[in-house]
Amino acid sequence: MKLQRMNRRALTLGALAVSGALALTACGSDETGNGGDSAGASAAATGSIDCGDAKGQLLADGSSAQKNAIDAWVKAFTAECSGVQINYKGSGSGAGITAFNQGQVAFAGSDSALDEEEIAASKEVCQGGQGIDLPMVGGPIALSYNVPGVDNLVLDAPTIAKIFDSKITKWNDAAIKKLNPEADLPDLKIQAFHRSDESGTTDNFTKYLIATTPENWKYEGGKAWQAKGGQSASGSSGVAQQVSQVSGAISYMELSYAEGMNVVAIDTGAAEPVKASTEAATAAIADAKVVGQGKDLALEINYKTKAEGAYPITLVTYEIVCDKGNKAETLPATKAFLNYVAGEDGQGLLADAGYAPIPDEIIAKVRTTIEGLS
Repeated sequence: MKLQRMNRRALTLGALAVSGALALTACGSDETGNGGDSAGASAAATGSIDCGDAKGQLLADGSSAQKNAIDAWVKAFTAECSGVQINYKGSGSGAGITAFNQGQVAFAGSDSALDEEEIAASKEVCQGGQGIDLPMVGGPIALSYNVPGVDNLVLDAPTIAKIFDSKITKWNDAAIKKLNPEADLPDLKIQAFHRSDESGTTDNFTKYLIATTPENWKYEGGKAWQAKGGQSASGSSGVAQQVSQVSGAISYMELSYAEGMNVVAIDTGAAEPVKASTEAATAAIADAKVVGQGKDLALEINYKTKAEGAYPITLVTYEIVCDKGNKAETLPATKAFLNYVAGEDGQGLLADAGYAPIPDEIIAKVRTTIEGLS
């Protein structure tokens, strides 16, 4: 998805105010983790950019759902901090965490927080510390579909589970008709696509199904797809391409990849079905709680929310770094970039890209944590 396409997603300033500060600015600090931290934190809060001692190349990998955001961040950040080069692959959350725990990247992006095993493995790379999760941006996982003649579609959790478990195979199935009495549903085979790579988007999508309709989704959660049947494609861009090209297709993807396609409105039990949007995702994130320990800021989403206007299939994308033991040669640039990502300027770019901001209270904690990285 090109940045110029993102810009067509511009939100109103009112939406930004409701969603809270999405953090993303400032570049500054030194490799000791002490000098320059106050200046960096101040710059992040005010929206200015302080490149400080940042220089060199940063290698990173991970979530493809956040790659559109990363691309926007990198373009703006490196325009100011020209001494830094950032290469983010976007190979998927699982690949990013593996690369991080093998010491191959300065930071990783993931749509799922580190689990106990991954934290234990990170201690081998983070000398004297461990990997921690920094929530940087949220986003709704849209269910995008390609059904000729159907521009509005409502589904609920049981029906979604049965579709992706190959229990509902036609678009004119009685369960779908009941939810869409006025729609002209065709006798068309459902082509359900899932991610072939290990994905935090898959993890969040299946967590939603496990939480809301366990009787219809008997599989364990995780980054790897476990249900039988269906078709697969690699990355968010891969499943998006399949939906756009295949009649009868449906898949899950971060909202920025669903541009130009129809998306499902979900019946959560609230007064009105809720479509994926940045505002609806922010409403869901506001209902989340911090469950990480110490400096780890992992969040727990309430997938069962029935709050008006809250979209339940929402993920939070994290940047994963060492709290201590980061490489001295990459630490200044890492802190500079993350300060930018947690500052106000970056928030403005994410709004244009269709991502949901992290509420003020949480992003303030992220900024403080970045100050203390060493």
